[in-house]
Amino acid sequence: MPAAEGSCGVNKVVDSIHQLPPHLLTEACQHIVIYLQGKTGGVDSAEISDRFQRAGVRLEHEALQNVIRFLLLTLRSAGKSGLSADDLVSRLEEGANKWPKASLQVLHKLWSEHGALVHAQQEVQAVLGIGQLVDMQWKLGMAVSSDTCRSLNSLYVSLLLKIVEPPGQIWHRSFEMTVPQFQNFHKQLKEMAAVMETV
Repeated sequence: MPAAEGSCGVNKVVDSIHQLPPHLLTEACQHIVIYLQGKTGGVDSAEISDRFQRAGVRLEHEALQNVIRFLLLTLRSAGKSGLSADDLVSRLEEGANKWPKASLQVLHKLWSEHGALVHAQQEVQAVLGIGQLVDMQWKLGMAVSSDTCRSLNSLYVSLLLKIVEPPGQIWHRSFEMTVPQFQNFHKQLKEMAAVMETV
């Protein structure tokens, strides 16, 4: 699944997963699924590590981080692709040949129950991940010359938006509106602000 891991790296992660009893793997995956469903701000690896230690499972910090990272990337990828539980298990078996049957059963059961919700959240994030407005500048101007002379001596509002796209690129977008268009835009922004206050 995660292409960034070489087959040797995947096999090491699978070896680490092999050390986990099914109930601990289920707990770790549930933390990840809850995060992928957008219900928490992140995966608390310290809490997962503490839980493993209390259960007597001794994994090095780096091995635990690799397990969490692998499961997170795998389940996120499966969510984005809309994989069924059977497809997820098949892809995991293709990626590494040493998967314990109990671990695959845990992942199959978990994904059967929560995969559709993760997929829906990943689709929402793909739609909403179009960028973040970081700055907006405006100025009022008056058209004084034109090829068509239709809107000569009319007011307009010029907006310059600064947007950061998800990979971190900054884009500048500018556009102009007539005063009535700007007033409508202002009205819509006020309606959005009023709705946001009620949430």
